[in-house]
Amino acid sequence: MSVRVWCLRHGESENVIKRMAGAVPSEPMTERGHEQALIAARSLAGESISGVYSSTAVRARQTAQPFAVASGVEVQAVPELVEGGVGRHEGSSDPVVRGRAAEVLRSWIVERDLGQRVADGESGHEVLKRMAAAFQQITERHTDETVLVVGHVASLTLALDQLCDLGATVWGAPLPHAEPFLVEWDGYSWRCPAWPA
Repeated sequence: MSVRVWCLRHGESENVIKRMAGAVPSEPMTERGHEQALIAARSLAGESISGVYSSTAVRARQTAQPFAVASGVEVQAVPELVEGGVGRHEGSSDPVVRGRAAEVLRSWIVERDLGQRVADGESGHEVLKRMAAAFQQITERHTDETVLVVGHVASLTLALDQLCDLGATVWGAPLPHAEPFLVEWDGYSWRCPAWPA
């Protein structure tokens, strides 16, 4: 049983431009983000994609749409794929909060300290648990097929770092917007041949 999973971070979005922390699920893509998503979908035009999955965030669903249209499938929004939550600081543009969010992500990736969190937000353990569950459910539905997953920079980085045992090499190399990269499940373990940053 093997599954090929094309993963990507959503296209450029308003929350990124506004430097907002957290999941902020209602923030849409920018015009540039829409262009990035179209270019990314064209780059995978030769792939036979049997399922297109995204987080429930508007920007992720918007990014997934061109892939779904090209593949003739519907976007399936998965709540477990959302960005890591920062609790009461959700949507904050305070540089101190953003700095703390960066510190927490570094702790998760570099120090493997998944107990860290921003204020009353999610711990790395919580983010990893839900992301791993989402990837497991997706692969179970698509034996010997290729699918696409649109997610977010922190939650995707943590999940794939842990699932593929990438190590701290991904730190300092944040996922670019709307750049697909392949992750493979062979029925026993995950493999990420190349990090796109």
